[in-house]
Amino acid sequence: MKFARLGPLGTEAPVVVTEDGVRSLAGLTADLDAGFWESDGPARVAAALAADELPLLENAGDLRIGAPIARPGAIVCIGMNYAAHAAESGAEPPTSPVIFFKAPNTLAGPNDPVTIPKGSTKTDWEVELGVVIGKRASYLDSPADSLEHVAGFVVANDLSERAFQIEQSGGQWSKGKIAAGFSPVGPWLVTPDEIEHQKLSLRSFVNGEPRQDSSTADQIFDVATVIHHLSQYMVLDPGDLIMTGTPEGVALSGRFPYLRPGDVVEVEIDGLGRQRQEYVAFEAAE
Repeated sequence: MKFARLGPLGTEAPVVVTEDGVRSLAGLTADLDAGFWESDGPARVAAALAADELPLLENAGDLRIGAPIARPGAIVCIGMNYAAHAAESGAEPPTSPVIFFKAPNTLAGPNDPVTIPKGSTKTDWEVELGVVIGKRASYLDSPADSLEHVAGFVVANDLSERAFQIEQSGGQWSKGKIAAGFSPVGPWLVTPDEIEHQKLSLRSFVNGEPRQDSSTADQIFDVATVIHHLSQYMVLDPGDLIMTGTPEGVALSGRFPYLRPGDVVEVEIDGLGRQRQEYVAFEAAE
């Protein structure tokens, strides 16, 4: 199944995208949040679809597409999870997953405009496979136990400000990762039964020109390993989002310019959809 959230920022409504149209989930759940995943929401939606109990949303195409998950409790990111990206960053491939966090308020819709942060000179793009947790995971016994804790997969753009991340970091990456709107996600959440998540092509484009082109098969640490590893250090709750790393082809490599106002970034993953964001200059509030 494909789940989405449509409508104005802050008042998005949950829907399921089917072959015959977009169907409202308003009578079944208030949102695609922790409660939905904890209560076996996808199974309840499947039963409602089979009984033809979910009404078509006739104006779906006119609505803004929000992030396909409600505000997560945590956004956990894996750094340098593709060897070629580690190389272009000037680092050796890690022997253990590199972990950092993004603030939940960085979450944005897939096509929302992105404000380049005040003082930024090095805003960068990163197409990534996102994993949404559907069942609490803590101290899992092995990677083989991981996938039963996954609600679904999403396209994510792990935006970064490299000067803040590296030159002004103070030893941590977070300063370059936590600006408002720096985690566009969507357009859909796709359940695990519909895709082979370790065989997905992922790509990015800036102003229509190709930048990244790789496959999740090239990850150093696959999804199952990442979830198992994280569970040894933290509790992953339903609705939490994991960004699993980006391949080579970002501006940090020195091969491409950083983003400027007016630039358009598109990122896509086969089977998970495509995003498009226009980048705008920071303007101080009056």
